[in-house]
Amino acid sequence: MLQTQEELLKILSDMGIEYTNHEHPPVFTVEEAALHHGGIEGVHSKNLFLKDKKKQLFLVVTLAEKSIKIKELAKKIGAQSPSFGKADLLMASLGVIPGAVTPFAAVNIKEHRVEVILDEEMMENRLLNFHPLVNTATTTISPRDLIRFLEHCHGRPSIIRL
Repeated sequence: MLQTQEELLKILSDMGIEYTNHEHPPVFTVEEAALHHGGIEGVHSKNLFLKDKKKQLFLVVTLAEKSIKIKELAKKIGAQSPSFGKADLLMASLGVIPGAVTPFAAVNIKEHRVEVILDEEMMENRLLNFHPLVNTATTTISPRDLIRFLEHCHGRPSIIRL
């Protein structure tokens, strides 16, 4: 399981994926992260780690400012009574702590099946921003390269309009 952003960034570089990495103080919420978006081009994300009553795991990635109603989301993604996954399950499944949840964590998915779901509206933007496995930086990447990365690490993500 990868632990460092350096290992992740090396994978991106080895794949020929262009990115920009921006260091900042630790952030644990979308609101805290917004304080450090100045000078970072592209849209920012909200990442939801969910577990449903059938023990299915979901990583849902959408726009930071988008309001999400869990019941409506459940219908769209096929989850039954989802709730937020606990920190220990998050670490075991994705290898990250709360506040550092990111689609880049797909690189750590080994034993647990996690369905990665990307918001179609988010993917229509030119540049996307996510934490690089830690909450002390933000990494900018294109939607096309994000999909390439996810396919390389985990398989094709689902892209739906949330």
